[in-house]
Amino acid sequence: MSMFGSKPASSADRRSQPRRAVNSRGIVCAPGVETACVIADLSDNGIRLRLDRGAALPTEIVVVDVAQGVAYPAVVVWQKGQEAGARQTGAKSLRGLAPARLIGARDAWLRAGGR
Repeated sequence: MSMFGSKPASSADRRSQPRRAVNSRGIVCAPGVETACVIADLSDNGIRLRLDRGAALPTEIVVVDVAQGVAYPAVVVWQKGQEAGARQTGAKSLRGLAPARLIGARDAWLRAGGR
């Protein structure tokens, strides 16, 4: 540990799954909410977002990865300014038929240029 306040080497990462940097254009969707974001990183269980603006998110959201054409249903677990973290349950394709609960996300994806 240095005298400049860095964390001790023994502090463990609390994540249960490794995360990978994505930096992909996304859309956060919820009833009455549709806002642009950047999907900063992704793991099997979580997703970290950088929001276009610092608006408060509802607890349950769907994050759309525009380039991949997938939706991540998620629960927001933290938000600090324009960044947020959510626990996600897995990617759902928006190509072809989409489940009824993802129709709003599919429409947002199509408006953003998804094909």
